[in-house]
Amino acid sequence: MAASGGDDPAAEELLRRIRPAMVRYCRARIGRTGGTFASADDVAQDACLGIFLALRGYRPQGRSFLAFAYRVAANKVVDHYRKAGSNREACFAEPPESAAPGGGVAFDPEQRCLDKELTEQMRLLLRRVSDRERDVLILRLVVGLSGAETARAVNMTPGAVRVAQHRAVTKLRTMLDH
Repeated sequence: MAASGGDDPAAEELLRRIRPAMVRYCRARIGRTGGTFASADDVAQDACLGIFLALRGYRPQGRSFLAFAYRVAANKVVDHYRKAGSNREACFAEPPESAAPGGGVAFDPEQRCLDKELTEQMRLLLRRVSDRERDVLILRLVVGLSGAETARAVNMTPGAVRVAQHRAVTKLRTMLDH
């Protein structure tokens, strides 16, 4: 891999390609804080920096590079929660402007509240499945990876990913039914 051999253009290209996946992963794991994805995006940036700094020492060990990258991102998410403690609410001296996320024109506080409530409910549900199942669900359904890509990222076979996804969805469905 040229990027691990000190080829700066190759490293830049590698990071350009994996950054969107790191952002989606961190946004899925952290969510919005204060109405924006700023914290999640910062964690994704830290993950990309960590990946870049680790490139020179990276040696394939039977797993894909994507698995290595997601492991770095997962560790950065854990670090984020350690720093934040259990309080994930943002404190502001003044309330944020009532502008739509993403720069849109319309802003609906009720919809924002409903979205936040739904996100929190999903986060609580995901805590009730195993870490591996949670990672599979996030990578498959939120990040949008294929079964094969997810398998490489979490060091599983594609069949094991399908089974883990099926089991996790079944568990969640059962919890929602009761």
